[in-house]
Amino acid sequence: MAAGTLLEAGLARVLFYPTLLYTMVRGQVPGPARRDWYNRIDRTVLLGALPLRRMTRRLVEDENVRGVITMNEEYETRFLCNSAKEWRKIGVEQLRLSTIDMTGIPTLTNLQRGVQFALKYQSLGHSVYVHCKAGRSRSATMVAAYLIQVYNWTPEEAIQAIAKIRSHIYIRPAQFDILKEFHRKVTAEAAKKELCYT
Repeated sequence: MAAGTLLEAGLARVLFYPTLLYTMVRGQVPGPARRDWYNRIDRTVLLGALPLRRMTRRLVEDENVRGVITMNEEYETRFLCNSAKEWRKIGVEQLRLSTIDMTGIPTLTNLQRGVQFALKYQSLGHSVYVHCKAGRSRSATMVAAYLIQVYNWTPEEAIQAIAKIRSHIYIRPAQFDILKEFHRKVTAEAAKKELCYT
């Protein structure tokens, strides 16, 4: 691991609980400063903060969640969230696509894996909960990739659609770049399929 990446990972660990506390406070304050813990983006995908254990029943029973895409590193979910084994016991599959908090960028491969995972549950008529710590950057990048794939949107259109529902998302420039790369790949694959059918 490069020295810069190591420093970023260390900083993310140090700031994890203070920033999680901030997220929790913003979820409780009344008025316009309040931030929803999660939001439904379409009939399949929900975008949100850590799926705390106390939310499990609501996510499974009320929201029909059968898949969880976790963009967090292991240490972020260890004490507050269900493990993959605990999710499995209640009929939910977890896909962990570890990405460093605050500075991390999901890889193109992980975006593709996450989108395919969501599409699997879409075809079964179930929902997928996509999350990171606060549901703002890492997970929003994943959801944008899903929207690009499903609705043939540009990265800008996907981000705008999410922001209309969850206004506090924050896609960093490097995350936007990976979405542009993802979009190019999706567009090229669609063009190739179209050539095969003509």
